[in-house]
Amino acid sequence: MYPPVNLVLPCEFILPGRPVSNQTKDKSKLQAWVKRVRQAARQSWASDRPDNAFVRIRLTYYFETRSGNEDSVPDSDNIIKPVRTALASVIYEHDYQVTDVVSRRKNLNGSFRVKGMSPLLAEGFIQGVEFVHVRIEHAPDPADLG
Repeated sequence: MYPPVNLVLPCEFILPGRPVSNQTKDKSKLQAWVKRVRQAARQSWASDRPDNAFVRIRLTYYFETRSGNEDSVPDSDNIIKPVRTALASVIYEHDYQVTDVVSRRKNLNGSFRVKGMSPLLAEGFIQGVEFVHVRIEHAPDPADLG
């Protein structure tokens, strides 16, 4: 059966503030970010051990800047790796269990269509600062090519 039955997933959390890119030259800043992500994951994870299922990570960075002035905003692909590193051994056992990643950047000054928003994501918007929303869920069945 794919994925194994698990009542703990999905799991989600928000991280207020700007994420640290895997490309940063300040490795102590990167280590602090990974530690912060790991701590948030532990607080939101409803189990005392990692899952053995294949997972999909949905990561959205809601940033704030003037439209067209996004040079200083970290690329979505550069914020994935630190988050994946932080989630290993907390949410899932091994990095290979991550079969799908959806990573987005959204300017908070843009327009949003709100339908089915989780209370946690709504909390991120209410705080009024940049934030990262992370959701970990069962991966889609690999036999489904659609």
